[in-house]
Amino acid sequence: MNKTLLSLPPDYAQWLDGLKQRIRGARQRALLAANDEQIRLYHDIGRDILERQRQQGWGAKVIERLAADLQAAFPDTKGYSARNLKYMKHFAQECPDVQIGQQSAAQFPWFHIVTLITKLTDPALRDWYARAALEQSWPRDTLAIQIKNQLHLRQGAAVTNFEQRLIPPHAGLATQILKDPYHFDFLGLGDEAHERDIENALIRHITRFLLELGAGFAFVGRQFRLEVAGDEFFIDLLFYHTRLKCYVVVELKAHAFKPEHVGQLSFYLSAVDAQIKADDDKPTIGLLLCRTQNRLVAEYALSGIDKPIGVAEYQLVRALPTPLDTSLPSIEEIEAEFAHDLAPEAQP
Repeated sequence: MNKTLLSLPPDYAQWLDGLKQRIRGARQRALLAANDEQIRLYHDIGRDILERQRQQGWGAKVIERLAADLQAAFPDTKGYSARNLKYMKHFAQECPDVQIGQQSAAQFPWFHIVTLITKLTDPALRDWYARAALEQSWPRDTLAIQIKNQLHLRQGAAVTNFEQRLIPPHAGLATQILKDPYHFDFLGLGDEAHERDIENALIRHITRFLLELGAGFAFVGRQFRLEVAGDEFFIDLLFYHTRLKCYVVVELKAHAFKPEHVGQLSFYLSAVDAQIKADDDKPTIGLLLCRTQNRLVAEYALSGIDKPIGVAEYQLVRALPTPLDTSLPSIEEIEAEFAHDLAPEAQP
C-alpha cells in the first residue's frame, strides 16, 4: 500500500518524533553502558597483570603469551594485543580507583584515557584536561594537541581590562576564553612574516585557528568593512562567541605592542557595538594579537580605555617539546594495530 494514501492519526507526527528521540537516547545509553563495561574490564585486566607481576615476577614474555591466548580465545574481539595489555596495566597503576582526578574514567573512550595517562604524569593536570575534554567534547586528537600546547599555562593569561569593563560573571568567563601566548606554528610561517601573510594563512587554516582560539568562536569575516561618516575601515578578523553572546574583534600586529594599537581597536569596538551588535548581545570585546608585548605597558594602556580589550602575544615558530620518555608503545602504534586487526585477511 502506498503510505501517502494511508490515513494517519492527527498526533502521529508528534508521536513519531518522540519515539525517534527515545530510540536515539536508548542507543546513546547503550553505547555509554558498553563503554563503561569496556573501561572497567580493561582496568580489571590491568590490575590483575600488575598484581601478578608484583607477586610472581611476570615479564614481557608472559604478557605476549597472554595476548596470544586471549586473541585465540576471542578472535572477533579486538583490543587484546600485547601493546594494549601494557596500557591496561599502566591504567590500573596510574588510576587505581578508576578515576582520573575527579572524573570517572568510564566517561572517556579508551584512547582518551591512554592519552591522559601517558602524556601527563601530574594528577592535577590530568584532572584539568579531563574536565576540559568532557566540558568541550574534545576528540582524542584535540585533547593530544591541547596537552602538547600546554593549554593549562595559557588559558586566561592574556592582559585584559575585563574586570573593570565587564560585569560578573561575564568578566570572568571572557577572561578565561583568552590565552597568552597563542600558538600559530601550524601556519608554516617564519618570524619575518607580515600581518597580511599571517591573516591569509589563518584563513587557509581556519579549522586549526578556531581550535587554537577555543570553544565557542564562530568566524564572521576577514577585513570586515565598517563605514563611519563616509569613511571606510576594515577589521582584520571578526568572530562571534556563542557562550559569551558577543562579537569579538581580533586585530593582528606583526611587531611589538604599542599603546596606540589600543585606541584603534577601541574605535572598532565602538563601531561594531553601534552598527552590528543586537540589543540582546553582550558588549563587543577586542583581542589584540602582537608579536611581543610588555605586560606592564599593556596594563597601563588598557587602564584608560573604556572598551573591554585583551592583549596577547602569538608565536609563529616554537621549540619542539622534549619527547616523553616511556617504554609504552605510542597511541598511534596501538591504533595502527587495531586497524590491522580490523582489516580483512589478505588474499593468497
